[in-house]
Amino acid sequence: MWLFATPVIYASADVPERWRLVLALNPMTSLIEVFRSSLLGIGEPPLPKLVLSILIILGLLGTGLLYFRRMERTFADVI
Repeated sequence: MWLFATPVIYASADVPERWRLVLALNPMTSLIEVFRSSLLGIGEPPLPKLVLSILIILGLLGTGLLYFRRMERTFADVI
């Protein structure tokens, strides 16, 4: 499923305009686009999308850490 949700086998420019925002919410999308543009030398790297991906990753990291801190007292008891 993630293979189709991340533009690995297709370019994000091939996705219809109405679905590009949903595609941009996937943090791996811009990382793959930056890697593709640097490897193939086509176009400029999508820096605004890269910033959005970094913010999403940091948000997920922060919420994951908060959740872990809240659950770590009972975590060993549940496992």
